[in-house]
Amino acid sequence: MVEQITAMLGLLGVLSIVCQWLGWRLRLPAILPLLLCGLLVGPVFGVMDPDAIFGDLLFPVISLGVAVILFEGALTLNISEIRDHGRMVTHLVTLGTLVTWAVIGVATHFTMGFDWPLAMLFGALVVVTGPTVIVPMLRSIRPKVQIASILRWEGIVIDPIGALLAVLVFEYIAVASEPASHVLHSLVKMLGIGIGLGALFGYLIGLIIRHALVPHYLKNTAVLTIMLGSFVGSNLLQEESGLLTVTVMGIWLANMPRVDIDDIIEFKETLTVLFISGLFILLAARLDSQALLNLGWHGIATLLIVMFIARPLSVWLCAFGTSLPRADRWFLSWVAPRGIVAAAVSSLFAIKLEKEGVNGAEQIVPLVFLIIIGTVVSQSLTAGAWARFLGVKGGASQGFLIFGASNFARALAKVLLSKNVPVLLADNNWDNIRLARMDNIPVYFGNPASEHADNAINMNGIGRLLVLSPYRQLNPLVTFHYQELFGRHKVFGLNHSEGNSARHQLSEAYQKGLCLFGESVSYGRLASTMAKGGMIKSTSLTKNFTFEDFKQRYGEGALPLIYLQEGKVKLITSSVSDLPVGIELISLLPKEAIKEAPIEETNDGEKQSTPA
Repeated sequence: MVEQITAMLGLLGVLSIVCQWLGWRLRLPAILPLLLCGLLVGPVFGVMDPDAIFGDLLFPVISLGVAVILFEGALTLNISEIRDHGRMVTHLVTLGTLVTWAVIGVATHFTMGFDWPLAMLFGALVVVTGPTVIVPMLRSIRPKVQIASILRWEGIVIDPIGALLAVLVFEYIAVASEPASHVLHSLVKMLGIGIGLGALFGYLIGLIIRHALVPHYLKNTAVLTIMLGSFVGSNLLQEESGLLTVTVMGIWLANMPRVDIDDIIEFKETLTVLFISGLFILLAARLDSQALLNLGWHGIATLLIVMFIARPLSVWLCAFGTSLPRADRWFLSWVAPRGIVAAAVSSLFAIKLEKEGVNGAEQIVPLVFLIIIGTVVSQSLTAGAWARFLGVKGGASQGFLIFGASNFARALAKVLLSKNVPVLLADNNWDNIRLARMDNIPVYFGNPASEHADNAINMNGIGRLLVLSPYRQLNPLVTFHYQELFGRHKVFGLNHSEGNSARHQLSEAYQKGLCLFGESVSYGRLASTMAKGGMIKSTSLTKNFTFEDFKQRYGEGALPLIYLQEGKVKLITSSVSDLPVGIELISLLPKEAIKEAPIEETNDGEKQSTPA
């Protein structure tokens, strides 16, 4: 028996990795292969029986997994960011959440015959979308910038809000069977302990991080163990209050000033792959295929109401008084796939409600999974065509994500931004990020190849990557990550003079991308030129001032970088002997060329001096 359990746990880990890889490779939300895998190994072939494997430990495992999910989601709920992303996002995560909850709750009461408390709990469970399903979908659809921003931030923000709503409704159900006088007392006690301990432990963790009271290598582990300890302790003080505690704790940390939680959010990636992915397979494996079929037309009717009534009504009410075009509203009305938060929280609550003998509790999980399957599959397959029909597909992404915020990268970004080319600088060096912010350049502080970056970086208008950093170990990882997102022909890096040495032998796939600005151009050359007083300049090439004139004026030391032609931004990836007229050429000029350059003549014959 021990060997069998060990084999099943090993299989679970392997399947989790395979499903994550398939989602990444096929550019689909990972929830789809995880769900399919769970159904195949569980109800279809009967290879895995979670109840037999874990026994009495199944419920604690699911509880801890849900606690991690809710804590991580709450860490992304920064109140200031909600305001920064426009009225529509604010409306969707407040008014829209309430409208969706009410419509689904009422519909479920009549279609499924649930009692009102259980119907409202189900409504609270399926209001969330989540970035894990929205972000991969947006990458394949590529809608307009405004629509993509709304959907992305709605998914990030509504995750903890929806989970908090579901926790509150469940806690009400848990005490509703008591006498009326005890219901209010128990509910107030749950809220007091949950909110009080959440705020207290959130504040304490914030102080630990702010004042570096634990070494850096222990920080992530310490936060995780304190979070799990507070979850358990809260449940011991008041049953069912632990989930509220960890949610409030995450929200408190996310909004506490001068507390850097980026490392904590990034640490969650390993847990997602090895723990939460395995948890989702277990949840799907516990599904009873017959229970799904037994939902019948009642379940289908509920799904249709969620997709065709609740979501459109929510979007159109939230858009009232905004300038959002009708086509954008119709697109937003269709795209709202449900994700792993709904599945995990519903499974946990269903187990508890079934033990308490609540009528209809056994239908909660199959119905939630039906909503997940229906929304993710249908919207993944049709959202692209719907966007084209409405005319809300975004144009070709001409902007750049630049990894490395050195002096050269910042100067290049400033020139590109002045030409209305979208640019985002990413770097692990805080001093570089600080200087870029002082120049009003959009930035991301951290590893751009992390899952946190996938959810946090706004890629609207950005379709290419320039690797301009000196980080030899990280550059290949970032390159390979974005080759899969943008395509191999849209990721470029600088050559390294040591590239052929034994220590720096790299794969052929990586070496092919090391052609940015020409094979002889290295990070050292760019940094040295800028340190010696070089500058990046934009020059118009015309019939009266051709590329040949440009070379004569600035000499062979001038390095062409990028040129703009008829609304398109083109990179120079090899030595050029000629360039067409009618373009705007961006180049790096050494200090000597700037000083020696004579007075320029503009197209209308006026004289102007070359800036030093």
